[in-house]
Amino acid sequence: MAVEISPLLKPSRLRSRGGLLGECLAEFLGTFVILSFGAGVVAMAVAALPGSGRAETPTTIFLAAGDWLLIAWGWGLAVTFAIYVAGGVSGAHLNPAVTLAFAVRRKFPWAKVVPYWVSQVLGAFAGAALVFLVYHDAINAFDAVSKPPKVGGHTEATFSIFATFPAPYFHGGIWGPLIDQIVGTAFLVMFVVAVVDLRNTAVGSNLGPFVIGLAVAAIGMSYGANAGYAINPARDFGPRVLTWLAGWKSLAFPGNGAGFSSYWWIPIVGPLIGGVIGVLIYDLFIGDVLHARLKAGELPEPGRTRPTTDEP
Repeated sequence: MAVEISPLLKPSRLRSRGGLLGECLAEFLGTFVILSFGAGVVAMAVAALPGSGRAETPTTIFLAAGDWLLIAWGWGLAVTFAIYVAGGVSGAHLNPAVTLAFAVRRKFPWAKVVPYWVSQVLGAFAGAALVFLVYHDAINAFDAVSKPPKVGGHTEATFSIFATFPAPYFHGGIWGPLIDQIVGTAFLVMFVVAVVDLRNTAVGSNLGPFVIGLAVAAIGMSYGANAGYAINPARDFGPRVLTWLAGWKSLAFPGNGAGFSSYWWIPIVGPLIGGVIGVLIYDLFIGDVLHARLKAGELPEPGRTRPTTDEP
């Protein structure tokens, strides 16, 4: 419901927040929400549920492939609520790949790209720090009873709460995980621009965040296991810095583990490439068609190539 809400600060102190500073604050808070609930749901699955006696053993993470749904839906809801929080101020990019794609094809000012990126990474770091604060006892308990290998007393399993790494079947290769990140992020940005494109069959503005959250969940269900579906450089890099500071060291930077090495850059470069590809594919196959019809003054029903008439 709409009510008049008085500001916490004096109006004179709020003026500076009306522009880029306010947008960066919104990007920070929105990305903070994503990691608080996204990394939070992984902490629940990996450490908290097993350690609290709610799983078969203190180190049991998954009993069935269907348990992956807990994480997929958790990340989807995290993105949904983050967009509701920040969307009215910054547009809720909350992802450097989205920001770059919008700068390339949606006239987003290039001067705002780096400030948005910095805000997103800081927000992701802060969200991961909150999860570590809340769940560090569960994380430590899980690591203590887990078998080696360990880095600084920590395991890859608890590292996965915060950042990503590839599945063993890639055997340390970079192309499989890189392609995975490009493909996943291309789909994400394609879905985002489709949802916000008012020329298309766009959803109502109040349901846009929910549908984008469904897109994140769908990507997690279909493309998540290969490399943890970071599909967001800030979502991986910010928490990766946190884990490096908190003791996971080489697992975080340079990203060395069982079967992979120097992995840290792939969840950054892959999504940035994929985001641009996703927006270009959408515009090539859909956006340009909608633009041509708009210029021609024709908006036929979906599935029709020309307007219908009453003539036989």
